[in-house]
Amino acid sequence: MTPRIPTSKNSIKARQSSKRHLKPNEPNVSQQPLQSSIEPGLYIIASPIGNLGDITLRAIETLKSSNLIACEDTRITRRLLSHYDINIPTTAYHEHNANIALPRLIKRLKKDEIISLISDAGTPLISDPGYRLVQAAIAEDIRITTTPGPVAAIAALTLSGLPTDSFFFAGFLPPKQTAKKNRLYQLAAVPATLIFYESPHRLSQTLKEMNKVYGNRPAAIVREISKKFEEVRRGTIEKLSQELNTVSQLRGEIVLIIGPPPSEKSVDNATIDSALKKALSEMSLRDAVEKVSASHVRPKRQIYRRALEITSAG
Repeated sequence: MTPRIPTSKNSIKARQSSKRHLKPNEPNVSQQPLQSSIEPGLYIIASPIGNLGDITLRAIETLKSSNLIACEDTRITRRLLSHYDINIPTTAYHEHNANIALPRLIKRLKKDEIISLISDAGTPLISDPGYRLVQAAIAEDIRITTTPGPVAAIAALTLSGLPTDSFFFAGFLPPKQTAKKNRLYQLAAVPATLIFYESPHRLSQTLKEMNKVYGNRPAAIVREISKKFEEVRRGTIEKLSQELNTVSQLRGEIVLIIGPPPSEKSVDNATIDSALKKALSEMSLRDAVEKVSASHVRPKRQIYRRALEITSAG
């Protein structure tokens, strides 16, 4: 144990006197980066996704020790910094200015500065351009570490009640309908719970498209995590889609969780036939085959042959 150095009354008075006699333009030591054991490098800082209390003590210490904080929106980050009395310079780093901002950040990191990377909410690099900065830092052999914390995708998964042993984070779906449909089909056979980020105004249409592709899988809509109006809606894709038709448009940050596909062994031929007959009564042969193949995890050729048998017998 390091021996404690006695502190005299005179030394305490001297420190108090020096604080009282600071000149107006003289920087306050308490507003400068902390002199701690934090080493130079790039720090990936997870920030609260709702409640400002959802940040780690280590993240606060790292932010206070930084030479610079790179953030998506300096105005949003400033609210967090002000709440914790963190007076460190900030700079914008986002997808629109990355080409200009990134080289400047790397230049400062090569001078052994401490730079924290923070997103508007949650963990950086998840659906934001932070990975480009990390890749550039790796290429320059710059030290990189993280202060782990909130991630909306994982928080929503734990609230959904759906299987957590295996999951796939799909991020945002393409906005255009054809591209979105193709992406949903690509993910249809993934044997895991699927996690999507979705905007409120597209949620209803996305659920309708998912019902066509995935069938009536279990699902959950998780909204405004860790905020005052946090809400979780659980059910099936069809049930949730119908619910949205009877309520005003949901607001806020939304995570959409879709349960894994049924295993091939759990789906008998009678179930396949029933699903095919229903699909064929509502859509073309091609679309019916795609839907049943995706929602029941069966090869398209097998479903196509059975569909032809049903239509020829019908």
